[in-house]
Amino acid sequence: MMGTFNFQEFLSAFIVLFAVIDIIGSIPIILDLKQKGRSVNAVKATGIAFALLLGFFYVGDGMLRLFQVDIASFAVAGAFVIFLMSLEMILDVEIFKNTGPIKEATLVPLVFPLLAGAGAFTTLLSLRAEYAPLNIVLALIVNMVWVYIVLRLTDRIERLLGKGGIYVIRKFFGIILLAISARLFTANLTSLIEQFQAMK
Repeated sequence: MMGTFNFQEFLSAFIVLFAVIDIIGSIPIILDLKQKGRSVNAVKATGIAFALLLGFFYVGDGMLRLFQVDIASFAVAGAFVIFLMSLEMILDVEIFKNTGPIKEATLVPLVFPLLAGAGAFTTLLSLRAEYAPLNIVLALIVNMVWVYIVLRLTDRIERLLGKGGIYVIRKFFGIILLAISARLFTANLTSLIEQFQAMK
């Protein structure tokens, strides 16, 4: 069941995914890759990232059932991941380190972990505990369109916003993520407590 379209849910899911994927904050990394001669294919990167995220959105639920983990429990765990990501953005610290062996730029680090990393995977399933799948998928599609545009126009966007502008945007969405992680945690923790009490 995809559910019915709800603009408020769509907008909330879009903002959360926009903040987690953080393609604007990744512009300096993308420019650095280009300066090192590591070409970035916008179509390939966007397509692969979208396929990975959409696939995990649908298959991830089945994987959770396989390990006997419900969505509310996963959402609580996801809230912690989002909380740590928000700290990265607000405090300028590196918590999630990319130590993978693959050196091809379009796939690593662009697709994974920048676009389709653990944070995005966790966030998608965490959102599923709150919103109808239709609104989340639409929000993901619009985010991927935005990602494609940014990848195509990276140089122009950096000139337009400047390093200061990118820095301010990153801080702002860090605070948004912090608030979202708190809401996800409290809402789903309450659900888990109610389930536990019902089992007594």
